[in-house]
Amino acid sequence: MPPPIRIVMLGTGDFALPTFLHLCETGHQVVGLITQPDRPQGRKQELIPSRIKVEAQRLGIPIEQPEDVNAPESLDRVCGLAPDLLVTAAYGQILSAGLLAIPRWGGINLHGSILPAYRGASPVARAIQNGDLETGVTIIRMTPKIDAGGIIAVARTPIGPDETAGELEGRLAALGAPLVAEAIASLIAGSAQVLPQEKAKVTKAPKLRKEDGLIDWSKPARAVHDHVRAMQPWPTAFTFWYRREEPSRVPLRLIVSKTAVVDGRGAPGEVIASEADRLIVAAGQGAVRLITIQPPGKKPMSVVDFLHGHRVATGDWMGGPGSSEALGG
Repeated sequence: MPPPIRIVMLGTGDFALPTFLHLCETGHQVVGLITQPDRPQGRKQELIPSRIKVEAQRLGIPIEQPEDVNAPESLDRVCGLAPDLLVTAAYGQILSAGLLAIPRWGGINLHGSILPAYRGASPVARAIQNGDLETGVTIIRMTPKIDAGGIIAVARTPIGPDETAGELEGRLAALGAPLVAEAIASLIAGSAQVLPQEKAKVTKAPKLRKEDGLIDWSKPARAVHDHVRAMQPWPTAFTFWYRREEPSRVPLRLIVSKTAVVDGRGAPGEVIASEADRLIVAAGQGAVRLITIQPPGKKPMSVVDFLHGHRVATGDWMGGPGSSEALGG
């Protein structure tokens, strides 16, 4: 066992929680948690603490929630914790050179991809969206540039054909927690091999926006299915339902949370089957079966339940806002 060191953890999202809990069990001193300020959530806009903050409170670990972690007063508070190492995962702010210079070991970061692929805020979703069959986690030395530091350790895992971003992120978080501990041990022992990232292989994973959830039915069925998986649990995939018999009627926005790739042909976005438990929409190549749908103001429901309350007809259309011209409207 390496000698214990003083660690400050920086994390906000659930991806960081397994690493935080694992570090608390390794014998090292987790002397503080820095996490984002509580934000209003839900319809009532209540201030809800992150799960990692709740766990830190339970364990009696000091918590800091600065709006700007690089502000002088924040640097002073980190100095007061006297850390030997900063460990970050899903924190949400870029760390300055001044902050990284405080601990003698600097900082390391757990990232949810095999770097240099998918630098940025949404590596898990982007890997699924692009139809990748494999991903993993990477431990890097931290620098002020986003996800650009040298690689200390990598672990790989296949991506399931129907796995959502939320499911995969949970697996990656569990995969990464012991890898962080191993990286710390190698740093302390002086045996860590820090390898530079190949700049020619860098790809980006920009932060997801709500509008990114819009389904593009002109893409092949597999790409549509991958898109739906990638948008779970946020921002969720969505489409608009246009009725052929009532083209002037306001289209209904539908959240689509589960799909399957099936055989079928038709114009992209055309409803080619609607009966009992089957609602099938043509894609650019092949077709997509909708399995779980959420109409406005309702909870997610099976297609069976949705079709009981909504008369979707063959020849209706699924598309983006303003796409009623596809119906000849």
